[in-house]
Amino acid sequence: MELDGKVAVVTGGTRGVGAGIARALARAGARVVVCARHPPDVPDPATEFMPLDVRDIEAVRRFFAALPRLDVLVNNAGGAPPRLLTEAGPDRHARVVELNLLAPLTVSLAAYEHLRHTQGAIVMIGSVSGSRPSPGTAAYGAAKAGLEHLARSMAVEWAPHIRVNTLVVGMVRTELSHLHYGDRDGIAAVSRTVPLGRLAEPSDVGAAAVFLASDAAAYISGASLLVHGGGERPAFLDAAHPRLRACRRQGEPT
Repeated sequence: MELDGKVAVVTGGTRGVGAGIARALARAGARVVVCARHPPDVPDPATEFMPLDVRDIEAVRRFFAALPRLDVLVNNAGGAPPRLLTEAGPDRHARVVELNLLAPLTVSLAAYEHLRHTQGAIVMIGSVSGSRPSPGTAAYGAAKAGLEHLARSMAVEWAPHIRVNTLVVGMVRTELSHLHYGDRDGIAAVSRTVPLGRLAEPSDVGAAAVFLASDAAAYISGASLLVHGGGERPAFLDAAHPRLRACRRQGEPT
């Protein structure tokens, strides 16, 4: 899964999951450009930072027009603070959809000619919130559901020149984890709900992104790769018959 000689762009690549992806691509041999509205607090010598607001259509067009080459695009920029639907107006929810769905479309369109020329790859960073109820982040979940569908449609429209796939990411431990999961005890409790027993690290998502960007995935397009540690333990198991609970803990068939 080497990326020697390839040029990769990671949107929102200055912290958290994006920074983990950027580091993984750089370790695989790619020249990595990260873009975000603000520079990283601690510059990474393995990557190059360029300022960009992915919601600014003209700025996005200028950014990609100035690149001499592009082989890999990772649409990572996104996110939303937890907020119940009734705690914000439609304009705020619309901005969440703009950042998490419309901006990746804008970026992908701007990168199209480069990627078509290099027979490149796009990796969308989706979320499990797009495939299950997402109370507190409903607009975000709806946008991520749309992003996964957009990636599948792109994979068909832009084949055979450009591969497009989605990483469907579960809970990740980053510098902002406390906003969603609380303090250390809260994170530990949430981690116990994941079959693999922990939250993902940004490097876990980075490794999956390298795979989808590499020649090892040359025949994979339109796919959604789950990076969620086994998913979520079904809630009914906690209320089920004691034998069912014991079987679940011991890994026995039920």
